[in-house]
Amino acid sequence: MQGGPVLRRRRTVRVCLIVVGICALIWMTMAGHTLERMLIYFPSRQLEGDPSSLGLAFEDVWLTTEDGIRVHGWFVPSRLSDRTLLVLHGNAGNISHRLEWIRLLHELPASVLIIDYRGYGRSEGQPFELGLYRDALAAWGWWERHQGRHGNTTIVPLGESLGGAVATHLAARVRCDGLILQSTFSSAQDMARLFFPLGLLRPIAGVRFDSLTEISAVTAPKLVIHGEEDEIVPFELGRKLFESAPPPKVFYAVPGARHNDLVWAAGPDYARTLRDFLDGLRRLDRPRP
Repeated sequence: MQGGPVLRRRRTVRVCLIVVGICALIWMTMAGHTLERMLIYFPSRQLEGDPSSLGLAFEDVWLTTEDGIRVHGWFVPSRLSDRTLLVLHGNAGNISHRLEWIRLLHELPASVLIIDYRGYGRSEGQPFELGLYRDALAAWGWWERHQGRHGNTTIVPLGESLGGAVATHLAARVRCDGLILQSTFSSAQDMARLFFPLGLLRPIAGVRFDSLTEISAVTAPKLVIHGEEDEIVPFELGRKLFESAPPPKVFYAVPGARHNDLVWAAGPDYARTLRDFLDGLRRLDRPRP
């Protein structure tokens, strides 16, 4: 029995080490999400208008994600089209900062479903990579439940910048009719290597946004759009993503366009390119299961 106290002390030390290890893992996870939010997401809570200010009828959409977060968005229906663009925006602002873009997309014509990720606009929660994927999946589920009521039979995710990674992740897991990627990148690691060559993003190494891998599973037709003078997401990363994508696919390079002025730099050619792509989907006659 002389070894009893020693064994108890050893067990106590082991338990303490386990507790410390668990606490360290929790702290690293929380710190990782904090750094992820500081370096990647720049949300705005205040909405600065809605589609009615442009004369567009719309519906407020409220979604509940699989982890219980309420996400807000808008549905702008079109009576002239049976297709819906599911718009997944970039990492800054909120849906109200995309009003002119919404109007242009609606005029293609197309219905537009656009959401604010968790932590943006009126949506609950805080953004992180897996959470954004869940938000997009909830939007997809809403469309599937309501497509009959609105007469929509075609849906195409349209991802802008960071939203391109979210759209690609979604398209790799659902049966969409097409995929449009605008001003987006191949992976978070490719972006980090360009802008943080000394490995300063290692604390958030778990952030992947790995479209380069995900897009291999997307069999739907793809349109990849990138500005040739993009100063935020280099043109080479958009081209790299396109090259890794399986056919059918189209690449649309916009001369002179930077990251935030692509639509306006392209002018009428932007709407024409999107319209041709969407019309081509109808000609392919891809029946939904």
